[in-house]
Parts: sequence; structure tokens; C-alpha cells
Amino acid sequence: MNFSSDTSAPAHPNVLAAMARVNTGTEPSYGADSVTRRVRLQLQSVFETEDFDFWMTASGTASNALALSCFCPPTGAVLCHEEAHIERDERGAPEFFSGGGKLSLLTGKGAKIDEDVLRAALAAIQPGFVHETPAAVLSLTNLTECGLAYSADQIHRYAALAHGHGLTVHLDGARLANALVSTGATPAEMTWKAGVNVLTLGLTKTGAMGCEIIILFGKARDKWGELQARAKRSGHMPPKMRFIAAQAEAMFDGGLWLDLAGRANAKATRLAAGLIAQPGVQLAYKPDGNEVFVRLPDGLAERLSAAGAAFYPWPGGHHRFVCSWATSDEEIAAIETAMG
Repeated sequence: MNFSSDTSAPAHPNVLAAMARVNTGTEPSYGADSVTRRVRLQLQSVFETEDFDFWMTASGTASNALALSCFCPPTGAVLCHEEAHIERDERGAPEFFSGGGKLSLLTGKGAKIDEDVLRAALAAIQPGFVHETPAAVLSLTNLTECGLAYSADQIHRYAALAHGHGLTVHLDGARLANALVSTGATPAEMTWKAGVNVLTLGLTKTGAMGCEIIILFGKARDKWGELQARAKRSGHMPPKMRFIAAQAEAMFDGGLWLDLAGRANAKATRLAAGLIAQPGVQLAYKPDGNEVFVRLPDGLAERLSAAGAAFYPWPGGHHRFVCSWATSDEEIAAIETAMG
């Protein structure tokens, strides 16, 4: 009954098999290998464009911080939700990597930035006012930290607003596959077609061992050299990148990443139904992906923990249950039994 996080799940067997397959012979270092070249071709197909550059790391925090540092100067700020992962869970990495760039926090229900709040924040920017820290980047998260999805249309609208004020748009896609499955959007529709300039695409939560991809679209490719330099300087230039690339290759092959996300989403839907069937349990948010946030009556959280269930208390008095590609019907049945 482990619903603590999708990062607790095992890597998919196809990922391990792919890593074993590339573990022969020699290959050029630092991303110049043949496996990484094949991943470029896969990304061209997945995102329906050749107008991009990409870099791979093993950490979502590193990917977010590296990406943001290329577009937020030390004297600038990143607009993000007050519950965004880059604010709550990355120990100041974006500020550290950018050399002092600030996170400017916005509000909105379910960790989705409210459009009126965004409009007001953008309208208040005064780059020429020496006492202000002007925003340089808008960072969105899909799925949000409360498991909600921005639609492609919402991202397009927010990106247009940000671009109108000269901001770069970053999308934290640690659970992008889950958002794509739940909204029905294509990867292209959710990213560069919607105005996203830089994407941090997470495959680790979806089923990889440790594979995150920074993708620069269109004019953002001007930062390619800087991204490489920052990756090297911060220790995120893997010498044997073929082993990270092999994970991506396996995940994209046959659309496995979306299949696994769909499996996790379906398990979360079933789990949510089982949880709210119990007296006193209420959904905090309607699940848009593989995360379920609920309010539990007094004593139930302690009873579930005592029975061996793993989950997290969440700010606001909620509890978070996360399903993964490996979540079984037996686990869900067991937690339903423990609640009875």
C-alpha cells in the first residue's frame, strides 16, 4: 500500500532492458553518442518539430534549475505559483543556479495560477524601477502540485500574456505525460504550439530510472551554449549520457510513456472512488492525473498508517495518495479494506 510518490515505483522493465542493450562497446561521451542521436529523432516525432535543442539529466530539480537559470538573470524573477515544486521542494536551487534570481509567488486554487492574479502581476512589472525585481520568466507546472491539469488552451492564453510583457515561458513537466493523457492534448499542443519556450520533461515519475529532458524550443535555442556551459559547471554533464538516453528511448518507443501515465491515471481514478466511498472522506480536488488529494476524518490517517499504508499529509489539511504505473489493484483493495 505504497502511495507515497510515483518516484517510489520501480523502473519499467523496458527501461532496464534498454540500458543493458547499450552497455556494450564504446561510445562518445557527453551526449555525442548514437543513443542520444536516436532520442533526438524520437523527440522530433513526439513534438512534431525539428526546431529544438535538448539536454538530459537524472534529476528534475537540476533540470528546472538549469533551465530557469538560462532565462532568469541574477537581478530578475520567476513568476510561479506559491505551491510550485521550484518553490516548495527544490531547496532554493533555482535561486542558487541563477546566481540570485528571485521567485515571485502567485496564488490560485489547486496550485494553478489564477489568471486575474497573473494579469495583475504582469501589469505591475516596472523594469525601469531600480527598487523592483522585474519578472523575466513565467513558470507553469503540469500537473500542478495538487494534481490538477492546465489545458493546452490555458497554457496558450497564459503564455500569450507572458510574452506580451517580454517574459520567457517555462513548463515544469515532471508529470506532463499524466496531463497529456487526462486532457487529450498532444505534446506539441501542450508545449511549443501553446507558446512554451523551455520544457523540463520528466520521465522518472512515469517509469524511468532517472531521466529528465530540458527542451529549448524555437528562439530559446539561442541559450543552447549557455545551457551546456551551466550543465558542465554545475556537474550535470553526464559523461555516459547514453544510459540516460537509453531510458528515454525505451519510454518513447511505442508511446510507452503515455501508456504508463494512462495506467497510473486509471489507478488514481479507482483509488479516489474507493476513498470517497468511506464515510467522512472528501476529495480536495478532482483528480486530473495520478494524484489523489483527500480530507480524511479524525483518526483515519493514523489507522491507515498503522495498517502499513504510505501516503503524505499535505498543506491545507489534505492527504496525498499517488499512483504509479506499478500500482496494483491489490494495493487499492488493501487500502479499502484497511479503511473499513
